[in-house]
Amino acid sequence: MTIFLVRHGETAGNKDRVMQVAETPLSERGIAQAERLASRLAQHRIGQIVSSDLPRAHMTAEAVAKATGAPLSLDARLQERNFGDLRGTPYAELGLDPFAPDYLPPAGESWEQLHLRADAAFEHAIALVGRMPGRDLVVVTHGLVCHSWIARRLDLGGLAAPAGFANTSVTLIDPLPPYRVALVNCTAHLDADTAHDSRTRSGL
Repeated sequence: MTIFLVRHGETAGNKDRVMQVAETPLSERGIAQAERLASRLAQHRIGQIVSSDLPRAHMTAEAVAKATGAPLSLDARLQERNFGDLRGTPYAELGLDPFAPDYLPPAGESWEQLHLRADAAFEHAIALVGRMPGRDLVVVTHGLVCHSWIARRLDLGGLAAPAGFANTSVTLIDPLPPYRVALVNCTAHLDADTAHDSRTRSGL
């Protein structure tokens, strides 16, 4: 049993370096990335897919569901951190570090609030895969949820934590304590046309 932790495919906001709005869908490149990801995961025994309900993650997860035949459910706890009034603003115009430990975005979500729901989503994922002996679970989410799990819940076993997560990157997690990571931020399924690197420090 394995948990495949996946960041969503590319969006126009990623490419243009804009703080994402909730409604952002995948770009054409993001759709192609999702298809490449789906082909990779179709080679495994996927029992279920759980995804953030934001369009960019949901669209990525739907491609995986189509390729694997696995059921897909949505979990709002897997949403990206809510940056409130900053959403829609280009990074170059922010004039501040929105990822600073003590920064609370106007009408947005604190780090503590993000970590609390990311923890709840993690526990749910562990419970799901535990009910599927011999099957793997795919979790499609966002950069800062990936960061929260890596930094706080997982054992990297000597692997380096990435500064940001690439679009459709795959991180492999053993669902038994200490929740060791076997592979982190892997994009081996992408080719030269789809591997545009839209990582920021956060990987939003």
